[in-house]
Amino acid sequence: MRVEALIVPGIFLAFALVEMWRTDFFHKPGQTRGDAWVEVVGSVVLLTVTQPAILLMAYTLMALVVPDAAGAWAGLPILAQVALFLVFDDMMQYWWHRASHSFPWLYNLHRAHHSGEYMSVRIVYRNNFFYYLTMPSLWFSGALIYLGLGAVYIPYVCVKMLVIIAAHSDVRWDRPLYAVKWLSPVMWLVERTISTPATHSAHHGKYASDGITNYKGNFGNLLFFWDVLFGTAKITRRYPAEIGVENLPPVTAAEQLAWPLFRSSATRVS
Repeated sequence: MRVEALIVPGIFLAFALVEMWRTDFFHKPGQTRGDAWVEVVGSVVLLTVTQPAILLMAYTLMALVVPDAAGAWAGLPILAQVALFLVFDDMMQYWWHRASHSFPWLYNLHRAHHSGEYMSVRIVYRNNFFYYLTMPSLWFSGALIYLGLGAVYIPYVCVKMLVIIAAHSDVRWDRPLYAVKWLSPVMWLVERTISTPATHSAHHGKYASDGITNYKGNFGNLLFFWDVLFGTAKITRRYPAEIGVENLPPVTAAEQLAWPLFRSSATRVS
């Protein structure tokens, strides 16, 4: 096994251990019996089946459609390759995420991510099976890997997952930095560039009336800059008191994982 294959699991494990120490990783406020099933099954299927399969299928399709283009962009400058991933992976995921909070059928695929009433690294990969299967950014990443950007994809995705995992954790790395007065200009830039616990927990907040929650915004994954650029950013440097889905009844674990194979009247847009 190559060392880089252990980096993202290592990042996840490090935050999980900190949560075990600080906030009780296995017993989050408001969790239900079905939450662990959704998180374990959803994460295992994504990491062992869905994501590898999509990257392989995208690579294979490119080989069939443009067989002479394999590795054609490998000579691009590193910054250009990173920029391509930021646009075709991260920005595309921003728009997919934003669409998922705008169209009912897409929200039904994404709702599992918000059904847990807590922030934690546990929910990073918590989504419906079909949500990731239809995510354009993964297909674009597979295409870029075929074009020769595979060596850049590895460090790129490691940095991206570090930011995403840290933003979902209920161990808020940004809170003590906000308290340091001389760091305020630095944090002003940071919170407008990448996702932080404050900006991302606002997206997971339960009540829009609390002045913090912004579940119709703060969609960024790696870059929060997309929210700033496209007008969906809300920055308060505070954290919602409650996490979850507002004004919708709960749905079963099976429906969270495999809608539309399992469905009820509770599945609709938030």
